[in-house]
Amino acid sequence: MPRACSDPTLQLSSPTEAWINRYRKQLVRSISPQFLEEIICYLRRLDLLTAEEAGRAQEESSLPERVRAVVDVLADKGSHASQSLQTFIETTNSQLYLHITVYEPMVQKHLETLQSYYGNGLETGPLQRLTNLLLVEGLTDIQQKEHDILQIEATKGLRNVSKSIPLEKLFLPLSKVSIPPRISVTIGVAGIGKTTLVKLFVYTWAKGEINRDIIFVLPLTFRELNTYEKLSAERLICSAFPHITEPNCISAGAARTLLILDGLDEFKTPLDFSNTVVCTDPKKEIQVDNLITNIIRGNLLQEASVWVTSRPTAASQIPSGLVDRMTEIQGFGAAEMKDFLDQMFLDNRDLSSQVLHHIRANRSLHIMCTVPGFCWISGSSIGYYLKNSTNQSQETTVVPKTLSEIYSYYFKMALSSDWPEKPRETLRIEQAVNNSKKLVGSLGRLAFYGLLKKKYVFYEQDMKAYGIDLSLLQSSLCSRLLLKEEMQSFTAYYFSHLSIQEFLAAIYYYTAAKRAIFDLFTESGMSWPKLGFLNHFKSAVQRSLQAEDRHLDIFVRFLSGLLSPQVNKLLSGWLLVKDEHNSFRSQVISFLQGCLNTDYVISSRTVNTMHCLYEIQHMEIAKTVEEAMKNESLAGMLTPVNCSALAYLLQVSDVCMEETNLSNCLTYNICKSLLSQLLFCHNLRLDNNQFKDNVMELLGSVLSVKDCQIQKLSLAENQISNKGTKALARSLMVNRSLMALDLRSNSIGPTGAKALADALQHNNIKEDGATFLAEALLTNHRLTTLHLQKNAIGAHGARKIAEALKQNCSLKDETGTFHTKHDPAAYLRCQGWPVLTPSPICLSLQSNSISSAGVTALTAALCSNKGLINLNLRENSISKEGGPAIAHALRNNSTLRKLDLAANLLYDEGGKAIASAMKENRALKSLHLQENAIGDEGMAALSTALKVNTTLADLHLQEASVGAAGAQALAEALMFNKSLQILDLRGNFIGVTGAKAMANALKVNRSLRRLNLQENSLGMDGAICIATALKGNHGLTYVNLQGNRIGQSGAKMISDAIRTNSPDCIVDV
Repeated sequence: MPRACSDPTLQLSSPTEAWINRYRKQLVRSISPQFLEEIICYLRRLDLLTAEEAGRAQEESSLPERVRAVVDVLADKGSHASQSLQTFIETTNSQLYLHITVYEPMVQKHLETLQSYYGNGLETGPLQRLTNLLLVEGLTDIQQKEHDILQIEATKGLRNVSKSIPLEKLFLPLSKVSIPPRISVTIGVAGIGKTTLVKLFVYTWAKGEINRDIIFVLPLTFRELNTYEKLSAERLICSAFPHITEPNCISAGAARTLLILDGLDEFKTPLDFSNTVVCTDPKKEIQVDNLITNIIRGNLLQEASVWVTSRPTAASQIPSGLVDRMTEIQGFGAAEMKDFLDQMFLDNRDLSSQVLHHIRANRSLHIMCTVPGFCWISGSSIGYYLKNSTNQSQETTVVPKTLSEIYSYYFKMALSSDWPEKPRETLRIEQAVNNSKKLVGSLGRLAFYGLLKKKYVFYEQDMKAYGIDLSLLQSSLCSRLLLKEEMQSFTAYYFSHLSIQEFLAAIYYYTAAKRAIFDLFTESGMSWPKLGFLNHFKSAVQRSLQAEDRHLDIFVRFLSGLLSPQVNKLLSGWLLVKDEHNSFRSQVISFLQGCLNTDYVISSRTVNTMHCLYEIQHMEIAKTVEEAMKNESLAGMLTPVNCSALAYLLQVSDVCMEETNLSNCLTYNICKSLLSQLLFCHNLRLDNNQFKDNVMELLGSVLSVKDCQIQKLSLAENQISNKGTKALARSLMVNRSLMALDLRSNSIGPTGAKALADALQHNNIKEDGATFLAEALLTNHRLTTLHLQKNAIGAHGARKIAEALKQNCSLKDETGTFHTKHDPAAYLRCQGWPVLTPSPICLSLQSNSISSAGVTALTAALCSNKGLINLNLRENSISKEGGPAIAHALRNNSTLRKLDLAANLLYDEGGKAIASAMKENRALKSLHLQENAIGDEGMAALSTALKVNTTLADLHLQEASVGAAGAQALAEALMFNKSLQILDLRGNFIGVTGAKAMANALKVNRSLRRLNLQENSLGMDGAICIATALKGNHGLTYVNLQGNRIGQSGAKMISDAIRTNSPDCIVDV
């Protein structure tokens, strides 16, 4: 480490006071908030700074102003104060002292260089998305193996639910006891904004706004590193940053440094960490790939932090054990996508709205447009289509939907921009078209062979090797397709997006395959003869199937898409010959369909074949399966080919958006073949499939995978025993996504219930199982939904669950259902899932014989539990003895919104008890008391409560033994009540007298929306009373008068009367 005296300025015998003045600017820029506090405390102890002076300094709005205020005060107090500050900094923070006195001129030049280079064209407004990254725990399986576009499609563009980290804290410790990361990796698919993120960070740091403790930030790109064969660590720094004249301060760790290596996926040489030649000498020149591996391993630049950015697949080259922190860049949310398109079409907001509408209407396209690079291409293409479609008939123009159509419009737009504006100049048009074709052909060849070699950055020697005229690269066509980066020592070219390279490669291959006699995948041309387009197409598909990293999959999609009629229309006369696709299309379709006959072996390759058929516009198979999904008629039709279509639809179909319902149609083999697609179904129903324990082993393997995004899983009405339950339980110990599990009507028994309890999740359990469940719930903080209906848990089991409810305040939802402290409804809303009811958080213990003893324990727990919103105790033999306990809970609980007490033999005593509580309760919105025989007395008590209750909106009293007297009491209450919206009196016997009373109430009441008087012995007179009353009522939207012995002619008369009096009201008679 260089000594401070090596600074020539310090060898001069200048007064110490000159030190503070000489380094005033450096002090203001370099001191951190924490160190400033230490300085102020030190100066206060020496009485060099008064409390008033310190207070004034700390009142300044920004850190630089606070530092400047302190420095100014000391400068006015003479040499002693200045010398004290110098001594304190030198002795307590020698690294900062060196930075201020020795490295500052170098640092200042470095800052100016970075601000000038990275500040150009960087608008921070649209980049808010990049200021928060997602913290991830390494790469998922799909990220390591699949093409970027396939990753987005498979995961449906859904955001990872990991924690986020602000950009300014990216290189700070996560806690007080941890240390800063040395190796950080940020991943993101092509076009997501990795390089933009680096520019934003560097520019923000250079302005002094973040990470002030880092003295040198050294941003390098792998594009630049590709131009070197050998480098030493110090020459690496000096070559990229000539103004850093003392690289040893970095290599020796004297100045905290962050080395940024942007774009690992563009590096020409794969990193081989297993065969790295160890090098610890920063002056020794070695192969560049060895240099990078030695830096990452810590053999070189040990004290420097390293930040690598990469596409996910390439990032897997770095062993996970060497990575201290991995982050991922988020794609667009809905609002960000809209803002992005508004920026694209600043001068035409109507066009922006139309483009967004078309994107949202196509689910697959909408998912892809979460990536900014793809959103730009799609937005440009659709905008171009919309601008030009007004001049053409609808028969010749179709809204671009497939990838091939999107890119065809983009290329047509790029090609047309090179045309002269005056159509009369035919020669110039032909010349422009020919030049464009020639350029596209040359670029296509470069793109194709670059794709084969996984080469995405090209240099001047590459351009010359492929016969590309560099002068033509200045055209507007090229500017849309190929970007140019000029550095001091090299010029690099790269396609504006990976998919542009893939589309150009497909155009080249398509054109060349029609006349080639040798295999085009052998660049030298020396191979077995291969004649005919179909043979070349088969070769391309086979190569893509053989590629382990799937890097040719999108190329093959584009190649298929060039055979679609719509793409041929778009590009004929430009890049394709009109109608030439007709010669090959049917043969290619047959070949692709043949690839689907895989005997129930479905992989992402099979799904990609379905995408190829979609691109070629042959979707008969998928449409048939999708229609069956809509009609829930998949049973018996899932052949291997149809399974392939189903796997494809699970990714792209709107039918699967809210719920993936595969009930009553799957077998073991079919389920096994679909596992990789089921991973990403958020709401998965697999009911009534006769699944046995072996299928639970399969599903357990899915739930255990890091990629798994299943949040709701229903396995009701299968044949799952304790063995299968144990397999599920094992997977749930590691699963991080599941929020709801439905195991109704299986046979898992007490042993299975204990296994689920050990995994902190349970089912068909009886009293012992409920005890195990309760024990788990005391500590569980993750499970959000668990169905336990019809499990015979009994009073003892109910008491145990009640004890757990008292102590576990985080538990909120159980169908037999419990919830974490996080609101699942809110969580689903954040993920874009529709949630129709307000926080549907419930405990459903329906049909469990818990009796009055069990309900007493449960309701006692309700007095302290603040989480449950929906309580279902239907069919539990609670009896009238349980009524007071429920009433006590209703008086004390302020969170319960829905209570279902149907079929519990409450009678009038129980009804009265609950009614008395409803006078005080201000939370309950829905109450089910049907089939409880509460009679007229219970109804009268409830009516009294309704006169003062202001929250109850939904009251169910079907078959509650309510007669005319009860109806009259209820009608009187309805004249006062302003909250009740749904009233169901089905199956009572209120008769004509009750109907007249209700009719009088309806003339006054304005809150009621739905009224069900089905089967109430109203007769014609009673029905007419109700119908007549509606003339003055403007609130009701639905009335049911069926089953009241009105007769066919009477029904018509009543119906006509209601339609006349209240045309907006729907009536069932």
